[in-house]
Amino acid sequence: MQPSTSCFHVNPASGVPIYRQLMDQVRALVASGRLAEGDLLPSVRQVAQDLQVNQMTVSKAYSLLERDGVVERVRGQGMRVNQASPRGTVKERQNELRPLLEQVVTQAFQLALTREQVLAALDPLFKERGHE
Repeated sequence: MQPSTSCFHVNPASGVPIYRQLMDQVRALVASGRLAEGDLLPSVRQVAQDLQVNQMTVSKAYSLLERDGVVERVRGQGMRVNQASPRGTVKERQNELRPLLEQVVTQAFQLALTREQVLAALDPLFKERGHE
């Protein structure tokens, strides 16, 4: 299956670089199962055109995803999703998650949510994905 580029959205006004937004979205699609092993990513040209971003930005995102083992380049086909397998040590993966968690904590403070309330909100999300 090849997802449409409608799966991707970027916010140029965000403090997060566009290539990072794309990387995060691909990782989220893989984690949620919407992208499975063997699925092809939309072409660099198509994503760039649909999102009105530079092709080099999309290419950078795809190259970094390839470096991280999330996708692989298949000659004549494009970028294909690899089998989901954790890369790096637990500490390295936690460090990769940290920027997103910092955003969650900031948002939680703005919404006057306690630590316990945030953790309670996370629990069902893990359960939905089969992680008890």
